[in-house]
Amino acid sequence: MKKEQKLGFADFMVEKRKIKQDFFNQVNLLVDWRLVSNIINKHYQKGESATGRSSYDGLVLFKMALLQTWYGLSDYEVEDRVNDSISFSRFVGISLDDSVPDHSVLSRFRTELTEKGAYEKIFKALNKQLDKHKILVKTGAIIDASIIDSPLKPKGSVTYEIENDRAQEDRCEEQKELENREQRLLKVEKTGVDTDARWIKKAGKLRYGYKKHYVTDQEGLVLGVLTTAANVNEIANFEEVLNTADLPEGIHLNGDKGYASAKNEEILKKKNIKSRILLKAKKGKPLTEREKLRNKLIGKTRFKVERTFGSIKRWFNSTHARYKGITKMHTQNLMEAIAYNLYRSPGRVASNTFKMAKV
Repeated sequence: MKKEQKLGFADFMVEKRKIKQDFFNQVNLLVDWRLVSNIINKHYQKGESATGRSSYDGLVLFKMALLQTWYGLSDYEVEDRVNDSISFSRFVGISLDDSVPDHSVLSRFRTELTEKGAYEKIFKALNKQLDKHKILVKTGAIIDASIIDSPLKPKGSVTYEIENDRAQEDRCEEQKELENREQRLLKVEKTGVDTDARWIKKAGKLRYGYKKHYVTDQEGLVLGVLTTAANVNEIANFEEVLNTADLPEGIHLNGDKGYASAKNEEILKKKNIKSRILLKAKKGKPLTEREKLRNKLIGKTRFKVERTFGSIKRWFNSTHARYKGITKMHTQNLMEAIAYNLYRSPGRVASNTFKMAKV
C-alpha cells in the first residue's frame, strides 16, 4: 500500500520561502535597479559611520523599505526579518558576512530622501520601466481619494464647523480661520498631535488625518499621487491631482460624482482628456434613463481604483498614518504606490503573455 505523504512544518516553510524568492526574482527581472540607485545616490550622502566603516548603500536601504511596505513592518521588524530570512537578505543584497542596517539608519535614510523629494523621482522612474514592459495600461485613467486616519489626533471637543467630505459648498472663511487658529494652538500646546492633519466628517463620522489622491490606469496601477490634509475637497484640487500623472492626450478619465463640476469639465477639455465623471442629479432635475445607464457603465471600470485602496490596506496592513507630518505621509503614500505596482507587475506580465499567446 502507498504510504500517505504528510507535509511537515519544515516543508511548509521551505515552500513559503520558495514563493517569496520566486516573487523577488520576478521583480528583479523587471526592474533595472541601477536607474533607481542613480537617483538615490544623487540625494543620499553615505559618508562613514562613527566607527569609520562605509555607510550602507542607498539601494540596500530602499529595498529594505520596499520589504517593510510589502509586509507591513516597522523599522525594527524589517531589521529583524532581514537578519533572519535568507530570501529577504538576498533580495536587498546583503550577504551572511555583512551586518544589517539598523532601524535608526532606515529612519535617517527615509528622512533625507523625503526632505530632498527623491521618492517622487523614484516612483516616476519605476513607472517608466513598467510602461516599457507594457504593464501600465494608459488607454484610460481613474481618479479617486481615500482618507488615512492619524493616531496622533487631538483630544477634546472641536470649536469650529468641520468640513463634510465632498460637500457642495465650502465652509465660510470665518470657520476656516477658527480651524487654523486651533491648529496653531495645538502645535504649541500639544506637541504629540500631528498638526498637519485635519478633521473631516464622512458618513456622519468624525475622522482626523490625511487624504491620498490617486490617479490610476485602467487596471488600478498607480500613475500619480498627491497627499493633502483630510479636509481638502476633491473638486478644489482636481487639476493638481491630474498633474501628478503623465496622462497622454485623447484618453478618458473616470471619476465619481465628487469631481463633477463645470470647472473640472473645462480642465479636462483643455488637457484634451475625455470626461467619464459620473453625472450628478440636481435639485428638481433627476437623471434621465440614458444618464443612469452611462453612470452604470462608468462604474464597471471606476471600481478598480477602490480595489487599489482596499488591496493596499489588506495586503500591506496599511490601516493608518505611520508617520507625523504631511511630507512623511506623502512618502508613505508613494512607497505604497511603488510597492503595489511592483507587487502586481509579475501578474500583469503573465496576463499580457497569455493574451498574446491566444492571439
